[in-house]
Amino acid sequence: MYLSSIRGATTEGEAAQRWKRVGGTVFALGAVSLITDISAEMVTAVLPAFLVLGLRISVAQYGVLDGLYTGVTAVTRLLGGYTADRWRARKAVAGTGYAMSAVAKLGLLAAGPSVSAIGGALAADRIGKGLRTAPRDAMITASAPPSMLGRAFGVHRTMDTIGAFLGPLVALAVLAMASGAFDAIFVISFCVAVLGVLVLVLFVRDRPAAAEVPSGRPRVNVLVLLRDPRFRRVQYAAALLGLMTIGDGFVYLVIQQWQHVPVLWFPLLAAGSNAAYLVLATPLGMLADRFGRWRVVVGGHLGLLLVYVLLATQQGGWFALAITLALYGVFYAATDGVLIAVAGPLLPEHLRTTGIALLQTGQALAYLVSSVVFGLVWGSEGASTACWLAAAGVLVALPLAVRWLRGAAVAT
Repeated sequence: MYLSSIRGATTEGEAAQRWKRVGGTVFALGAVSLITDISAEMVTAVLPAFLVLGLRISVAQYGVLDGLYTGVTAVTRLLGGYTADRWRARKAVAGTGYAMSAVAKLGLLAAGPSVSAIGGALAADRIGKGLRTAPRDAMITASAPPSMLGRAFGVHRTMDTIGAFLGPLVALAVLAMASGAFDAIFVISFCVAVLGVLVLVLFVRDRPAAAEVPSGRPRVNVLVLLRDPRFRRVQYAAALLGLMTIGDGFVYLVIQQWQHVPVLWFPLLAAGSNAAYLVLATPLGMLADRFGRWRVVVGGHLGLLLVYVLLATQQGGWFALAITLALYGVFYAATDGVLIAVAGPLLPEHLRTTGIALLQTGQALAYLVSSVVFGLVWGSEGASTACWLAAAGVLVALPLAVRWLRGAAVAT
């Protein structure tokens, strides 16, 4: 009895120690992301309906806009990563990105019904996201032991997704109270984003480990990263899989067409997938640490394949809708942070932010192409054909991605 009590206490103590080793920086950045994602998802959850169902732009035009919305981050991700590594200013660069995204919400308010002005505001928001993402993920990578990176990113993405889950619900409440006025969403989104910036400034501490601080100012050379065959394999896999991934807005628009969801309830679609992401992000991160991160990434894309098949067939009622949203959440929980955890240990400390930015840039450029192509195919051949094409793309890409990711895997 006494020995079992000791073992129980020891086990609990070890568990507490493991969570402590995840690092306060992870939880602080998680709080920033939680608040920021409430702001961001308030807008993202209603944007497809606002543009396609409200302003009546075509799905092909939306595909171009969505592609630019994601692809514009390509250059700024590299800029953010390079600047953060060159000047050892990860927090400052991330803060600049968060502040730009906050100001962009006011740009949406000023844009009115002008699609070009909305595009400019969205570009500013994505530039901010591009600047902040790699420095943020580099701070997470530096704050946890390599063996616990999956757990660390899972914790962060869980907190991030709490905000992503709450954002659409806040948007729904605002739409209901403001009689469908989208301007009210933009104003409240701006106020929440400012709060996120304040939390970053006051509570996030970027303390590099001793190994991360070389003497003198570090020389940032992207070619050093590209010469590493293991990192190149991860880069190839990320870009190829990104090429087969369509934007969230398209997924929700297809569901809206399939289930005839009223515009007022459109934000709940994002809330549904984010709920699954929220529940599974940390468990899948822990699973990735134990059984192999590349396996979890591949499993997530198998979930995405099933999502595309369900969207293409458009069979079933609300139960089929729930399964679709749940699988979409599984896809994000299994890939978003876990892929960064695959690449993180392969990168030298002084080039880690740049390497993460390079990986994310490849994905952003791939998303740009996939969104434009999907929108064009939907506009000319219909949503079902476009979804079947996306499913076929994932099916073809996965074997090659498995080969690259498995070849890049390192012991964790």
